[in-house]
Amino acid sequence: MNYNYLRYFSVLAQVEHYTLAAARLGISQPSLSSAIHNLEMELGGVKLFEKVGRNIRLTEEGRYYREKVDAALRELNTASMTLRDSKVSAPVFIRLGVVSGTLGGTVAKQIAKYIGQNERIRFRVTESSAEELMDLVRQEKLDMAIVDTTNRDRSLHFRKLCQRSFYAALPKNHPLAEQQLLLPQDLAAEPQVSFHNDAGNSFGQWASGFNGEEKILCTVNTAQAALDLVAAGVGICLMSEDCVTQHDGVRFVPIKNWHQALYMCILYDKWLEPPVWGFVEQLVKVLRQMYANM
Repeated sequence: MNYNYLRYFSVLAQVEHYTLAAARLGISQPSLSSAIHNLEMELGGVKLFEKVGRNIRLTEEGRYYREKVDAALRELNTASMTLRDSKVSAPVFIRLGVVSGTLGGTVAKQIAKYIGQNERIRFRVTESSAEELMDLVRQEKLDMAIVDTTNRDRSLHFRKLCQRSFYAALPKNHPLAEQQLLLPQDLAAEPQVSFHNDAGNSFGQWASGFNGEEKILCTVNTAQAALDLVAAGVGICLMSEDCVTQHDGVRFVPIKNWHQALYMCILYDKWLEPPVWGFVEQLVKVLRQMYANM
């Protein structure tokens, strides 16, 4: 029996409304509907809910099952707390993946805040490309990852966090460095330094009208290394607002209408320990609030 199905059922039974329950659980309504359907099939096709107008209510079988499920969940929670209390000093490791260029700013501050809230928390952070991070989540080598693209893999669940703007990092003596705003087309033919933030995946879409190929002269692993090369005159670098920081010899100019969404990626239906899930919820809430206020 899938633990998450029982948890979803318990919340839905409490509010008797799919939209409200999905919002409380932090999942999509179709995902919740699918989970309840699967649970009913595992129970031999029994109907746990019935429609009443636009709302739903528990069937007689559903009321019986809710009583048993809620009791079981309370027992599991008590057992979990007992085990956690028995290892109160044991560290809890959160394995977080971040697409290159997103660790600074808000994400780093939330890591620091979460560690401050619980002295047992430890983080293991992996910075890489979105595709590699998603593969590590599939292999259960990461608990979660912040990525800048999604795919159709049904084993993964994506929650949109926010959108980030992009800037051109230019040598201070570059002819475009005095501009207040640039278009992608202005930059398409420029020699570039690239680091693994997958900016190139979407740059071609924005640089419409440019028929040549991007000229990547050097590829590095970090934004700091890219900025060092930009300052030395190797080329320009396209980077998200997360990477904008004071650097001698570099000027940052915003790129008009170029935004890229960030997503929280977790393994679908994977049970995460409460301290780990707590960080997911905190980070999603903070980043979504920032996005709403932009």
